Amino acid sequence: MQLKNDALFRQQAFINGVWCDADSQETQKVFNPATGEVIGTVPNMGRDETRRAIEAADAAQSAWAKKTGKERSTVLRRWHTLIAENIEDLALLMTHEQGKPLSEAKGEIQSGLD
Repeated sequence: MQLKNDALFRQQAFINGVWCDADSQETQKVFNPATGEVIGTVPNMGRDETRRAIEAADAAQSAWAKKTGKERSTVLRRWHTLIAENIEDLALLMTHEQGKPLSEAKGEIQSGLD
C-alpha cells in the first residue's frame, strides 16, 4: 500500500497525546479481508492501557468543555481541512482494512465532510 502521507499509517495507539505500544508489546495482525494479506498490526492493549486511555479522554473532555465555541470551531474546521487534504490516502487505508471498493471509501469520507 503506497500512501502519499506515510504518517497516516500508524501501528500504535494514541493515548494522552503519545503514540504507544502495548505494555506487553503484544500485537494483533490486521488483514485485508478482500485478499487475506496482512497489512499491519495493532497493539493488544490491556487493562492498564485502557485505564490510561479513559483517564486521558476524560481530561481531554474537561479541557474541550472549557473552550469557547469559536475555539472549538477552529479545531473542527482544521480537522475538516486535514481530512479533505488526505481523502485519497484515507480511502486507500479504508479499502485495505475493510475490503470495500475505493470509490465507496471515498464516497463515505466525502459524505462525512459534507
